[in-house]
Amino acid sequence: MASSRLRELLRLGQSPWYDNIDRRLIADGTLKAFFDRGIVGVTSNPTIFEKAVNGSPVYDEKIKRLKAAGADLEEICDTLTADDVRDAADLLKRVHEETRGSDGWVSIEVLPAYAHDPEKTLAYARHIFKKVGRPNVMVKVPGTAESPQAVAALIAEGIPVNVTLLFSREHYLRAARAYWQGLEERLRTGQDLGAVASVASVFVSRIDTKVDYLLESFSVRQAVVEKRVAIDALKGRIAVANVKMIYQAFKDMFSAAKFGVLEMHGARPQRPLWASTSTKNPVYSDCLYVDNLIGPTTVNTMPHATVLAFEDHGQAVLTLEAGLEEAHRQLAALPELTIELDKICEDAQRDGVQAFAKSWDALMRAIEAKAR
Repeated sequence: MASSRLRELLRLGQSPWYDNIDRRLIADGTLKAFFDRGIVGVTSNPTIFEKAVNGSPVYDEKIKRLKAAGADLEEICDTLTADDVRDAADLLKRVHEETRGSDGWVSIEVLPAYAHDPEKTLAYARHIFKKVGRPNVMVKVPGTAESPQAVAALIAEGIPVNVTLLFSREHYLRAARAYWQGLEERLRTGQDLGAVASVASVFVSRIDTKVDYLLESFSVRQAVVEKRVAIDALKGRIAVANVKMIYQAFKDMFSAAKFGVLEMHGARPQRPLWASTSTKNPVYSDCLYVDNLIGPTTVNTMPHATVLAFEDHGQAVLTLEAGLEEAHRQLAALPELTIELDKICEDAQRDGVQAFAKSWDALMRAIEAKAR
């Protein structure tokens, strides 16, 4: 296979995944071509599926056929999404086998309405995992304050989990502890720890979007030139600094001293996954959240345009642990400006759940219209 920047990421220990799924990409060979170039996983969410169904007639005939057979809107949606995820998982079967379950995963999300209800999350996760019927599928569970119960139970049952919508260090640690709890239950009941996997999806670009807005409001009011320059220097830096601290928390959490006993019984670390890695501000590099977050035992899931940009001009160099002292200083500067990063992360998670719920509602409306 010809060398590519995506394969360079793999050589450096980071797995490039594709944050998109669409029946057209499966049918025309685009998805398979991405896998041939080095993409080794796929993530999806309600927004991605809503755009796929709303933006193309490719699903129309199946929707009408399912409706005629008596399926309700939720059953139709389940079938559409499960079919796409199943076909993508089949394309990645070889990767999954060759990497012994490290890669080759495809993620599908529980209903956003259940983000704060662990019992409904658990029931739907079991349902959709069984419906897709492939071993290389991860169920995405929003990492809300109510999520640990569901995450731990799913891991204990052997259902792979992608804990999503994480923004802060505390969000990440909550997800990691829930994974541990599930592993410990599997160990207690004599089950194979190596048969289950998990990733923790930390969202990146949205933090810069929110923090940059606040920084700009402080900057324009600052009369002292030197202070204004210092404030402006923080723009486009906080999201990366935040991720670097989360990566240090991951290394500590899954160090030999702490994780060694579970690892000795076959458990694998819950890899941190960098999500929302498209650059929202056109002033910044379109590879900002890939180039600066490359490190071993991690995943970066990229939307279509970001994959193409990185393949064209990205820099495949280890960067995730570079400039840690500077990252500390950047984060330490925020309280002096009365910017509360933890609150911003909480708000971002709440907004993320609401945005996916809106996408789900739009998806239901689109399916209803097409069914008619």
